[in-house]
Amino acid sequence: MAALVVGCLAVSARGGVQAQPRDAAKPFVVEYYYKVKWGHFDEFLRLFKKNHYPVLLKEKEIGRIVKVDAVKPRYHGTEAGRWDFRVTIVWRDVATAHDDFDPARFIAELFPDKALYDREEQRRFELLLEHWDLPVKDAPLDK
Repeated sequence: MAALVVGCLAVSARGGVQAQPRDAAKPFVVEYYYKVKWGHFDEFLRLFKKNHYPVLLKEKEIGRIVKVDAVKPRYHGTEAGRWDFRVTIVWRDVATAHDDFDPARFIAELFPDKALYDREEQRRFELLLEHWDLPVKDAPLDK
């Protein structure tokens, strides 16, 4: 029993004990879904590309993010199941995806007019009806 406990726990640098998932060192994939108010998708996408995507690219540049992709539906679905934009981020690992990293230094570098950036980011979120994040994992069909 003691070996099982030791195998499932890792000691942190501060001397505390933290549970570690078995695949903690593997890339961690999260899909971010956005449902935008009708008639405002183009404005949302413009603001996303202008203000949020460059920050994600900076995180990719420093190795926090492995890959960023986005898709939008070709056709429409039911209102209840509708989403307008999905961004898939492959994080370096689960710890990186959930740490308390603050991108403020990138924001200051990329957007010298902080007041404009803040207004546009506020507007981007005003355009949303819903937003949800969904961690996903591979489900190989051949195993």
